Amino acid sequence: MDRTAVAKMGAVASASVCVLVGGVVLAQYIFTMKKKTGRKTKIIEMMPEFQKKTVHIKDPGRVEEIICGLIKGGAAKLQIITDFDMTLSRFSYNGKRCPTCHNIIDNSKLITEECRKKFFSFQLLQLKETYYAIEIDPALTIEEKYPYMVEWYNKSHALLIEQGLQKDKFAEIVRESDVMLKEGYENFFDKLSEHNIPVFIFSAGIGDILEEVIHQAGVYHSNVKVVSNFMDFDEHGILKGFKGELIHVYNKHDGALKNTEYFKQLKDNSNIILLGDSQGDLSMADGVANVEHILKIGYLNDKVDELLEKYMDSYDIVLVKDESLEVANSILQKIL
Repeated sequence: MDRTAVAKMGAVASASVCVLVGGVVLAQYIFTMKKKTGRKTKIIEMMPEFQKKTVHIKDPGRVEEIICGLIKGGAAKLQIITDFDMTLSRFSYNGKRCPTCHNIIDNSKLITEECRKKFFSFQLLQLKETYYAIEIDPALTIEEKYPYMVEWYNKSHALLIEQGLQKDKFAEIVRESDVMLKEGYENFFDKLSEHNIPVFIFSAGIGDILEEVIHQAGVYHSNVKVVSNFMDFDEHGILKGFKGELIHVYNKHDGALKNTEYFKQLKDNSNIILLGDSQGDLSMADGVANVEHILKIGYLNDKVDELLEKYMDSYDIVLVKDESLEVANSILQKIL
């Protein structure tokens, strides 16, 4: 073999190695630069996605350490634990609120006018308006909110059962709804699928609708597991109830502990990126026994002035009125 061929082979091999270990090299480079210069060079300073006004970080040093740990662990150690409504899906688009999984049904043609009036009557405390205000009230503790969330979900589900909803209509109502996934969702799901990274979607919404949304978006890949409130249908495909115990926004700790068998199968996946939009979502990883590094990313969609400080105290990264997955995708780009 002549020298030119050898040189070409060497160049190709070197390029492959660079691609393979690029993320680890970046983390090591940052560490070395800090030692040599004493300057606090941060990975996040090199990432334009972190420079947006929507990004709020209380402790950049801590975030840098976590991201370095995630990069060093690579794909082999990574798993994703995420909420769905208003986290993977949009809170609003062009100034208009986007629906949650429950709202998709509430707003559909499957709900009769009589039931629609019930949904907003004083007798049911105007379900969405009253209970949502309680859910995000900064003056109330989670313990104080808890019984109201149970009441809200039980009343909502009872009304849906009264309607005798047909399972075979769900694809149509999702298609006709205004639900939208966040910008960058294709890259998010496809990248994770490509590297076979486990994705655990833990939702207080309606699982049947959630699955239909991500199926129609073309991102319900084999690495995705959904835990949510799933409907129970009779032999004719008519809704007769809900399976299992109720999942609401503030009891995800209990649900996480009940999914410990799932997490045991992922005992080597000790690095976690957690995404949520409420204080209740912070407990979604409680079922993971061996956490090495966990990065908590929180979307703050409403009552920003009242809740920003609380979110920054609990989430590592807070994204204010951010309808994209750019930050998560930029981190994954470094890890994978």
